[in-house]
Amino acid sequence: MRKVEPEWQIYRTRFLIRAKQLTEPLVFIDALGREHRGQTGDYLVESSDGTRRVAPREIFEDVYVAMGPAGENWCSPGRREIPEPTLKRRFSSRAAALA
Repeated sequence: MRKVEPEWQIYRTRFLIRAKQLTEPLVFIDALGREHRGQTGDYLVESSDGTRRVAPREIFEDVYVAMGPAGENWCSPGRREIPEPTLKRRFSSRAAALA
């Protein structure tokens, strides 16, 4: 019997994040009571739901690719809905594909 090796797969990260590189050490406790520690050069990462964590520089720079500054379009905890024109466009494209 011949050993079959698995094929390579392509992956991508699922979520957009907002991040900034730390210029000094940082320690904080999140809403769940977990302590986060970061050193100069690490990244403070904020998810679209508002949760924050620290990512070590080596891991962050290996995983994430910069897409530009986070401006007004960044999702914040107070703005989780999809704008109506986007929702309609997505729905109509999907409906057309199913028809």
